[in-house]
Amino acid sequence: MAPVLRPVRAGNGFEEALEQILQVVRLGLVPGGERLPAERELAERMGISRVTLREVLKVLQEQGLVESRRGRYGGTFVLHRERTPGEREPHRRGAAVDLEDTLRFREVLEVGAAGLCAAHGLPAGGEPRLLAALRATRDAPLEEYRRQDTLLHLTLAELSGSPSLTAQYAAVRATVNELLDRMPLLVRNLEHSQHQHTALVEAVLDGDADGAREVMREHCAGTAALLRGFLA
Repeated sequence: MAPVLRPVRAGNGFEEALEQILQVVRLGLVPGGERLPAERELAERMGISRVTLREVLKVLQEQGLVESRRGRYGGTFVLHRERTPGEREPHRRGAAVDLEDTLRFREVLEVGAAGLCAAHGLPAGGEPRLLAALRATRDAPLEEYRRQDTLLHLTLAELSGSPSLTAQYAAVRATVNELLDRMPLLVRNLEHSQHQHTALVEAVLDGDADGAREVMREHCAGTAALLRGFLA
């Protein structure tokens, strides 16, 4: 969740905080039925007051995305939301997603992040974080795979050292996940993706920028081919 939640800019605290928590929900970083981090932690991560945060959570409650529960085990919980096949998020219903634009932009960001991580090295603590994210995708049950896959890619984007790239990637990944939700999970594809994830992480840790970019380019191309096949 850390790559998505970051300090907001002065002047747009409410709007940017709302955008970030919406991304957390849309990306499935906190699954339905589970609790968001405590108010104090959320406010500190985004650099906003708890009053502003409560205004944000109130909007999310009104939209039916979260609910507040009192008591010892209370807090703010993400609500389950069942969608019929092909249904999109409310903000997407009025406008079709440009599939090719989304896929190309995603590729630019992903390939760039992989190359930066390999060429410049990872920041302190980056290697164990990346390896832990890789293990999580390997060990995830089928119903958890997409969330862990998202976290791995978000971690790589954050470790690139560019907050702007990370923010743009979080936004485009949310759109990609909406598209992926409209096609089935294919075990063979997930196994192939996992092999690519492993090769990608190895290339990054070896400092092989060309290899990391090439693996990521192939990885993005595989996802793009499936999405075009199911949705185009």
